[in-house]
Amino acid sequence: MTLTAERKRQEAQADFNNDLGQCPARQLLEAISSKWVTLVMLALADGQLRHSELRRVIPGASQKMLTSTLRSLERDGLVSRLVTASVPVRTDYELTPLGHSLLGVVYRMKDWAEANMDDVSHARMEHDRRHLASTR
Repeated sequence: MTLTAERKRQEAQADFNNDLGQCPARQLLEAISSKWVTLVMLALADGQLRHSELRRVIPGASQKMLTSTLRSLERDGLVSRLVTASVPVRTDYELTPLGHSLLGVVYRMKDWAEANMDDVSHARMEHDRRHLASTR
């Protein structure tokens, strides 16, 4: 069977997308690019915190979301969890050396966001204004 050029491109794109989904680097980027990951890492930058302390310093983080994020970060080796036998049990979280190595990137993203938030806000308003005008 002879394939058209368009069909070949479609098959090549499908193969690429299938391979990309299995790419370990892509999977890791997806895991560390969550806003919650960024906020947890920034909160732990200065040292160990308990779950309840993290909830206080990260507004809007539900217990479920925070627990899920911490488990993911622990699984990826970016956060360590220290359980101290007491009543009640005390659990502290802190960045591992691997987590600290990612912190520079997180700080640069935070700095970029702070430096460009006005421009992004303006671009969003302009986009929404144009989009609204084109739907009338």
